[in-house]
Amino acid sequence: MTPDATDDTEIETMDTTLTLSRTFDAPPERVFDAWIDPETVEQWLFTTPETNQEIEIDARVGGSYTITDRRGGEDYTAIGEYEEIDRPNRLVFTFAMPQFSPDEDRIVVEFEADGDGCVMTFTQEGLSWPPEQAEEYKRESEEGWVEMFDLLETRIETTDE
Repeated sequence: MTPDATDDTEIETMDTTLTLSRTFDAPPERVFDAWIDPETVEQWLFTTPETNQEIEIDARVGGSYTITDRRGGEDYTAIGEYEEIDRPNRLVFTFAMPQFSPDEDRIVVEFEADGDGCVMTFTQEGLSWPPEQAEEYKRESEEGWVEMFDLLETRIETTDE
């Protein structure tokens, strides 16, 4: 557990790591590119074409991204910086949503060939949640990522790239 200061209030938090795996019927290169190509990102990562307000991606080590989505009349912005880009094996970047927290997480996505497809392993590190809400937040985070991975799978299955 680590202390977290928010609005002058000390909050006891628990560091958590979230790991998910998903198999895709596409080669690692194609799934990897879906994480950094703006036209593909708009289809699934934190946004959809119907709700997207902004996507800026500078996919290089030290480059940044900004994705803004509008839900219920309110804008939600995800920002981060690329730390490692090893196409098609590994992608590492930070992730933050400043309207919710000044903290940032670290996301590691690894891709491994599996026959004609690939296995993607997603790890989100640095999640700091109050212990009494950790299970609820973890479940909600898992549901959110699984929903986005469903959209990614649909995007990959419906295009011939």
